[in-house]
Amino acid sequence: MFFEGSEKKIELQLNSSAVSLRSLPHSFWQQALSLAQAEILSSLSNSHCDAYVLSESSLFVWEHKLLLITCGNTRLVDAVMFVIDKIGIAHISDLSYQRKSEFLSHLQATRFEDDVEQLSTKMAGSAYRVGHLDNHHHYIFCSEQAQKSDASACVLMYHIKGPVAQYLRGVSQSATEIRKLLELDRLLPQFEFDDHLFQPYGYSINGLFEDKFLTIHITPQERSSYVSIETNLNFLQYPFNIFSEMLRILNPSSWDIIGMNMQVDNLGFPSHRRLASCDLQLNPLNDFNYNHYIQSDCETLLAEVL
Repeated sequence: MFFEGSEKKIELQLNSSAVSLRSLPHSFWQQALSLAQAEILSSLSNSHCDAYVLSESSLFVWEHKLLLITCGNTRLVDAVMFVIDKIGIAHISDLSYQRKSEFLSHLQATRFEDDVEQLSTKMAGSAYRVGHLDNHHHYIFCSEQAQKSDASACVLMYHIKGPVAQYLRGVSQSATEIRKLLELDRLLPQFEFDDHLFQPYGYSINGLFEDKFLTIHITPQERSSYVSIETNLNFLQYPFNIFSEMLRILNPSSWDIIGMNMQVDNLGFPSHRRLASCDLQLNPLNDFNYNHYIQSDCETLLAEVL
């Protein structure tokens, strides 16, 4: 069984004159997400944010900011175009769009270039590719507006292995046990979590604490395993690096660290080599950084019968 775990991600920031996104009815988000071929499975809220676990990743809604992440063969940009049209382009102060290269890109409904062409009809901006075409790579489009984006970072893991990975691929799983294996209640006891276990494989969890969020999405299939973890936690305010802890638990063969206005120290990472890096100034106020790591140990490959 194959599922495309690689994600598309868009962040919209609204100006102070815009309607509060949190005041929009549930039906509005259902309609928008249907255009991306996604649906809401569950939700979690606090005084700062509404977090939705989706059939394909997650949606976070603040008063004047939206973060939408989708995986699979979704048409994320169609949902965002709907939101922009309903809110009004005059109320959008900043837009950024990222897309990870897919395992099977030919099965996708659109290419990054198609998405940028559509977004550019609403907001002018610049598009970039980070990484080589003959290896995994990332795309980013950023509007010309120079509002500073909130700091955030993500880790993308490839080919997880070990006992937790084996459990995630097992025939008998529970969301409670997965959360226990990820040690989230120990690491982030102040957070409230909302999760969903997919059948036959796959797991998503959103977490909120005050104005902080965490979201994890796991596609554990052995031949194409992929994990994404995104957060706006200030790593300097915690006695541990949450990415280091998740790398220890899930033990990927390689991983990427991506920061938006945030640098992530590799202290506590598994023994590794950094193969590539990029620091990109998107506009006068926003910077993007990327680092690609592999474990130090040589990976033994097994030939597959086709």
